[in-house]
Amino acid sequence: MSNAPAQPSKSLFGAGLLAALAASLCCITPLLAIVGGLGGAASSFSWLEPYRLYLVALTVGVLGFAWYRQLRPAPAAAHCCAVPAQRSVMQSSGFLASITILAALLLAFPYYGAALYPTAKPSAPVAAPGAAPGAAPVWETRTYRIQGMTCEACARHVEQAVQQVPGVQTVAVSYDQATAQVRYNSTQAQAAQVESAINSTGYRVQNPTR
Repeated sequence: MSNAPAQPSKSLFGAGLLAALAASLCCITPLLAIVGGLGGAASSFSWLEPYRLYLVALTVGVLGFAWYRQLRPAPAAAHCCAVPAQRSVMQSSGFLASITILAALLLAFPYYGAALYPTAKPSAPVAAPGAAPGAAPVWETRTYRIQGMTCEACARHVEQAVQQVPGVQTVAVSYDQATAQVRYNSTQAQAAQVESAINSTGYRVQNPTR
């Protein structure tokens, strides 16, 4: 007979990790899209954003219950010769702690994910067709409203794409305001090129304004 407390099952660990991953997937995907060269996949999981708080609560609840089962005192031995059951590695407190730390890193990803983005390298300027050599730049600033961004990582992904458009000087993207303000040389770039670069990330431009 065993006097060991009931151990949390593998299904609890898996459920906690899956909930944490789902809660942050809308912000992890943009980084994966840049690393893997899959720009249009960046917004694939943006639909999860409205459920983020519920997924965070589910993660905390599931892992909290797992810790409760792990740490609660063992029931009194029913027999003087009871032998404690041997715990496997996946039932140990150390393994549960590792799962908890991984889940915490996933949940916090929207707050530090933007720092993991590689530094964008603006493309070399090119002359517009028909433009005179050495023509003075004609600067234009436009503000684009963007649908689908959910965190700072999304904004960085849009910045990365727009900075590759020849003639773009500065890009300022705000995910909470859902806007991108772009300053570009209109002798080298056109508004449609900037809009196309934004759309290539998977997020969609609404009506652009000056």
